[in-house]
Amino acid sequence: MTQQSVATSDKLDAAVLKVAGVVVLGAIMSILDVTVVSVALPTFQTEFDASYARVAWTMTGYTLALATVIPLSGWAADRFGTKRLYMVALALFTIGSGLCATADSIGELIGYRVLQGLGGGMLMPLGMTIMTRAAGPHRIGRLMAVLGIPMLLGPIGGPILGGWLIDTASWHWIFLINLPIGVVALIYAQMALPKDAPEPSESFDFLGMLMLSPGLALFLYGVSSLPEAGTFSAAKVWAPMLVGGALVVAFVLYSFKPRHPLLDLRLFRNRSLTIASVTLFVFIIAFMGAGLLFPSYFLQVRGETTLAAGLLMAPQGIGAVITMPIAGILADRVPIGRTVPFALALIVVGFFGFTQVDPQTSYWLLEGSLFVMGLGMGGTMMPIMTSALRTLQAQEVARGSTLVNILQQIGGSIGAAVMSVILTNELNGSRPIPGAVDPSGKPITEAGLAIAAQQRPEILQQMPVDPSIIERGLDFAARSFAHTFWVAFALVLATFIPAALLPRRRTPAQPLGDDESAQARTPVVIH
Repeated sequence: MTQQSVATSDKLDAAVLKVAGVVVLGAIMSILDVTVVSVALPTFQTEFDASYARVAWTMTGYTLALATVIPLSGWAADRFGTKRLYMVALALFTIGSGLCATADSIGELIGYRVLQGLGGGMLMPLGMTIMTRAAGPHRIGRLMAVLGIPMLLGPIGGPILGGWLIDTASWHWIFLINLPIGVVALIYAQMALPKDAPEPSESFDFLGMLMLSPGLALFLYGVSSLPEAGTFSAAKVWAPMLVGGALVVAFVLYSFKPRHPLLDLRLFRNRSLTIASVTLFVFIIAFMGAGLLFPSYFLQVRGETTLAAGLLMAPQGIGAVITMPIAGILADRVPIGRTVPFALALIVVGFFGFTQVDPQTSYWLLEGSLFVMGLGMGGTMMPIMTSALRTLQAQEVARGSTLVNILQQIGGSIGAAVMSVILTNELNGSRPIPGAVDPSGKPITEAGLAIAAQQRPEILQQMPVDPSIIERGLDFAARSFAHTFWVAFALVLATFIPAALLPRRRTPAQPLGDDESAQARTPVVIH
């Protein structure tokens, strides 16, 4: 079957699904890795004797690498070919996984996670480029429904798999498991993906790259250093943020001059793209930032095992399983201004349950809240992305999705940093235990001891304390989580403001046209 006949048919046939299998396999590796590591953070604290803010860099370093390579993906796909570049990304991710398992210090682990991120950052954009070449942008909604498979497996399977591997084997296996999957994915990609015929259509914007990529990396580094420093006045926070912000501003001013800038900000003249980007940006700051704290509450306040925490997170993914395929179909038929507000309302209802947490909150309430949030999430992110891309010309889709992905990475980093700072500051307000200090000489607080005892009960044998101290500490820790969730809840409510401007009338998809090079560059990523 020819590429044109595939692209113009109404359904995703066997030829498209064969290619989709490669993309889904790579996406499963990348997305599972993010969710698996999220439940391993407390384990890293224990294994490497490091603070939560320090081990959080295993997530942040990965995100920084993503933000750095995403702007380069579209140009590199044209220059070197999508198949060749996709296999390089798979190899980088797999090698990075193997190296992570050999890490002897938290610094080494963070460095290897950056290498993983350089590969992982290209997997989804390149995979979507390959799929759109086969199916055409007029079926983006259906494509997103197919790519929803790894997005659903991530929230469900990642925490469970990570918890099981950590509890039954060791943390090393959350990375080692990627090695056989990576080898299979490389063989499958070599067999299933069409041969490359790279035809560079644009000159590379080196000056833009020298401003944007380092600017983003420095800015996000400063933002992500905030939880560890605890204040904006720390040089490691404001200095990289200032330099990075200046480079990004310089790029913004410069980007309107070249014909083919690294990031085409002219596309923000498109009202639909702008509104969708703002809506997604605000939502991600709120939801993704707080989302990292859900398993932490189960681990630190409720004393659950890593596996149990993963299982307790499953209802969120199950809820998304129900709505995401439906949302993918509706996105091609119904204006999202009529559906997304209802999905956001479900998230608000579910989120409210976590603002009420205490050390004995009913698991029925918490699991029900996660399920309702999952229902809402499945009907929010994918339709917003689909709606934005439908209004772009074929040659604009790659650049438009790159814009949205950069905003998504910035929003996720800001959200994680802000929520971590709020939670850390709240916990630091706990009453210190008279005469108790940690190895660094810092006073041990009631909340700090209670959280440590929940994860390692043997601590109480080494340091006998009045049980009322542990009880007060857990109460304080739970209130700290609740206060942090209230901030995220307010931000989710703020998402309704830009969401009210989403299109409520049907907008026809832009025609594919005859420009096959434009057709070949359509990276869409929800990472």
